[in-house]
Amino acid sequence: MKAAILPNLDKRGSKELVEKLGVFLKGCGIAPYLPDSIHCPSYANLPEAQLFKESDVIITIGGDGTIIRYAKLAAENEKPILGINAGRIGYLANVEQEEYQILKNLATGDYTVENRIMLEVEVKNNENSSIYYAINDAVITGGFISRIIDIKANVQGDSISYRADGLVIATPTGSTAYSMSAGGPIIDPKMNCICITPICSFALASKPIIVSADEDIVFKANSRKKIDIFLTVDGRRTANIKPDTEVIVRKAKRVVKLIRLNERSFYKTLSVKFFDQGGVIRERKPSGKNTQDNQ
Repeated sequence: MKAAILPNLDKRGSKELVEKLGVFLKGCGIAPYLPDSIHCPSYANLPEAQLFKESDVIITIGGDGTIIRYAKLAAENEKPILGINAGRIGYLANVEQEEYQILKNLATGDYTVENRIMLEVEVKNNENSSIYYAINDAVITGGFISRIIDIKANVQGDSISYRADGLVIATPTGSTAYSMSAGGPIIDPKMNCICITPICSFALASKPIIVSADEDIVFKANSRKKIDIFLTVDGRRTANIKPDTEVIVRKAKRVVKLIRLNERSFYKTLSVKFFDQGGVIRERKPSGKNTQDNQ
């Protein structure tokens, strides 16, 4: 088995973990690789693009942003990905730094792969079209804080109108990110749905809406005060939205394959990461051989 290790060396403990992990994985019969921009004696090196093609698993060391960045490339190459948390919350990470020895289960097949839906976000301006992919969310907002914009969401041929600072269109995975901060619901990641959450809506009755992920949702936005409107995908600004721009959001054909090395459920993770401040996770022995969940 070949494992690509993709660390964010700015995160706490990442450099030390990279050094320990290379020796440990070799001892388990797993060949570790690093991008050719990072050098460590126990690793071989490959260009980053080649890592995703030749590796059997992708392992990130960092926060959720690191996982999201590399998970898109892993999904494009249909490779499973595992996150080791070196950030603050690290909600998407399945392993904490001090738990790294559980990676021996990769060699024996004692792990599961959980599929998470992604969003395909198409931006259409006249005859031009661009495609972006989101693991967490797509966000439409005005360019100035506290400036209301008008947004229409078309679902099944009917329109829903919003006057708000913006909208968050989130996957179940992204329901614990910006959408949650804006008042959206926390959604089990195995659900096949998309959540539309208004940001600081001008209408008191405007609430988040859960839509089937099998529906295409078309958004159009404008501002009466002619302020700039932007589309942000997974925290990165990607496009300017004009009055004639259509933003079409649908479930992507590709999925993110998250490796789970323990039996820590979504609800246990939710409890520890968000509700039990400083809670301790105690694991049961992993069971099953390389099974696929949430097909």
